Amino acid sequence: MTQQIELKSKREIGLMRQAGLAVWKAHQIAAELMRPSATTADIDRAIEEHFDAIGAVPLFKNYPNSSRNHPAFPAVTCMSVNEAVVHGIPSDRPLEEGDIVSIDTGCRLNGWCGDAAVTHAIGKIEPEIQKLLDATRGVLDLAIELLHKKSLWSQVAEQMAQYVADHGFSTVECFVGHGIGREMHEDPQVPNFSSRSLRGSGDFRIEPGLVIAIEPMVNMGSKKVKMLPDHWTQVTSDGRPSAHFEHTVAITSEGPTPLTVAPTPAEIEEMAV
Repeated sequence: MTQQIELKSKREIGLMRQAGLAVWKAHQIAAELMRPSATTADIDRAIEEHFDAIGAVPLFKNYPNSSRNHPAFPAVTCMSVNEAVVHGIPSDRPLEEGDIVSIDTGCRLNGWCGDAAVTHAIGKIEPEIQKLLDATRGVLDLAIELLHKKSLWSQVAEQMAQYVADHGFSTVECFVGHGIGREMHEDPQVPNFSSRSLRGSGDFRIEPGLVIAIEPMVNMGSKKVKMLPDHWTQVTSDGRPSAHFEHTVAITSEGPTPLTVAPTPAEIEEMAV
């Protein structure tokens, strides 16, 4: 099936940056609360209050389940702890020293969307788990850097998967990134690995106006996942830890521009006026 990719104008990317800054701020709020004894439910409530205060619409809350027989997603954040890969539901379980928590959240502000994820260490974690977090953050950074140098996404994805393998970990293949704009999920699909489909009709050009959410999910052991009985949370099949990092990134005439990062000095000055 041919992907219908909608390129964004400079003005539209500017509007998406405002949504991206709202998501960045949400992650700063979460980072301040990530500590032993905190609960992911409390952190989720803090993010919901932030979105409500700025008039942003959470993208995840009430997101429909792929199966109509199961409930919509109940929270504004996905909170995936330890072996949870993605789509974890916030809970009242206190976080413990040594846990890792992947928080994924997004919002729509003034009609445009932003989406980002970060994996946090709770206190001191095992060295091998820290390596997992570093490699996952590193492969996202690599992808953004390669957008300067490559013309097709397949060329980026191939090097992403190789980077993860070289670090001794595995790339999750059943979940991928996505185009983003007025809707959270738009074309194209943005896999973090090479495949026959990606090298064919699933490939796409890296060109100005493209806006994508790049989100590698990396497992310490097997790449395989399974769903828990809550019909949302996806965990590693072998129970080993998983990490997840994501940015919304726009391709402009000046090159790739992450939209879900901290404000620049110029943006801070503009906000102060």
